[in-house]
Amino acid sequence: MTSKTVATRPFDGQKPGTSGLRKKVGVFQQPHYLANFVQSIFDALGGVVGRTLVLGGDGRFYNREAVQIILKMAAANGVARVLVGQGGVLSTPAASCVIRKHRASGGIVLSASHNPGGPDGDFGIKYNIDNGGPAPEKVTEAIYARTREITEYRIADVPDLELDIIGSRTFAGMQVDVIDPVADYAELMQSLFDFGAIRAWFAAGHRMCFDAMHAVSGPYAVRLLEQILHAPRGTVINGTPLPDFGGGHPDPNPAYATELIARMQGDDAPDLGAASDGDADRNMIVGRGLVVSPSDSLAILAANADRIPAYAGGLKGVARSMPTSCAVDAVARQLGIPVYETPTGWKFFGNLLDAGRVTLCGEESYGTGSDHVREKDGVWAVLFWLNLLAVTGKSASDIVTEHWQRFGRHYYSRHDFEGIATERADALMAALRARLADLPGQTLQGQRVVHADDFAYTDPIDGSVSGKQGVRVVFEGGSRVVYRLSGTGTEGATLRVYLERYEADPARHALPTQDALADLIAISRGLADIAGHTGLTEPTVVT
Repeated sequence: MTSKTVATRPFDGQKPGTSGLRKKVGVFQQPHYLANFVQSIFDALGGVVGRTLVLGGDGRFYNREAVQIILKMAAANGVARVLVGQGGVLSTPAASCVIRKHRASGGIVLSASHNPGGPDGDFGIKYNIDNGGPAPEKVTEAIYARTREITEYRIADVPDLELDIIGSRTFAGMQVDVIDPVADYAELMQSLFDFGAIRAWFAAGHRMCFDAMHAVSGPYAVRLLEQILHAPRGTVINGTPLPDFGGGHPDPNPAYATELIARMQGDDAPDLGAASDGDADRNMIVGRGLVVSPSDSLAILAANADRIPAYAGGLKGVARSMPTSCAVDAVARQLGIPVYETPTGWKFFGNLLDAGRVTLCGEESYGTGSDHVREKDGVWAVLFWLNLLAVTGKSASDIVTEHWQRFGRHYYSRHDFEGIATERADALMAALRARLADLPGQTLQGQRVVHADDFAYTDPIDGSVSGKQGVRVVFEGGSRVVYRLSGTGTEGATLRVYLERYEADPARHALPTQDALADLIAISRGLADIAGHTGLTEPTVVT
């Protein structure tokens, strides 16, 4: 093997967020930028000699080029074997599946998830550990520390590898297996759900629409829904992955999945609608004329898990991110199982899953999953809903309505204020934190504050502590306003404001969500002085 050592110097700002390092494509295209970060991963792990790694991404712009760089660096750093998805593609949950099935040491996942793609779009990279999940903070902190002192990286001086032909080959002295990106994942899904019942549901004339948003879930949805489950051709729309996602924003929410929403509101709407994001780890579920909130979806899956083969034996527990509504808490109380409240970021579920404390978990940003992998999983969630519809014979809307009647409705919404100058966003949060001690006992627009804090989490498994995870203000009766700065953007800061109100009376379950939350919306704007700090009087996106 011919390899070389390249002199380099640190780049500022290579600190991984909750989902790895995300920047504009142009930033990653700078000479040495990606290589610096990859070498820092290898160095922070104490070297990768003799290890097996998994590699793939969501197929966005610059994915292929990045895969080639990483393969050459893996060879030069002594990696023994790499399993890479055909064409350099693996969905995030599929990457987790492959790491676990093949007992790899870990994997590198290339994705900026739901962020836009293309030459002017976003790119991202993260390291997943041997359980298939995102690296914990102690690992990401070690990677970041290394990025600040790196002086050289190692890379094989060889031509690019052919990525489109499945099979094993030797590349710069390293074994590379180019694998079918869907096969292992599809096999796992068939072990979890009643595919016979779902096939019968489709055979009976039921229909669904799955919007892949020109992202990586397309091949997975076509293979599973149209080929294995025999859904009619055309069930999957926008199913061809494109480097720029067809110019769209691959975020499965009503603001961006407009084609799906229009179909589900039409006179000839399918029985079920669903969408997934850039790397297939998020999902949106839509009934006829009804968008199911991610918080409600998690609660409904938990309440009906005993109807699904893989979960028929009962749930060990459930977990949700702190901003996610408390709907699943009500289910857990009735089932007599524990519920864990964690910071936002799927990595915080990993220890709970590995320790057998929880079976299902979810977060408010359209992410749900279970102990089958260590990532949230959009296609899995859609199959869960299909299985549920197939075995109950009910519509999605009926399932949601009956759930509210049984457990009450948790009205819930997220208001995003995007593109805020970082210093302004930080000042807003600092001002909020300064008020926390004085808030309990105050009445804000008729709502009495009973609790206010800056959420901190102590991991019950390893004792690690994560502070400053979001400001929450809780009112009498359980209503909440939560403020948090997102770590998934690439420019400026995004302030996310989460609003929740519980309503037990079924006669009041049909209110428009924003109307039901109107008093909390007003409180949230004034309490944080959002307009004063940011200049924004209305949110950029409401979901």
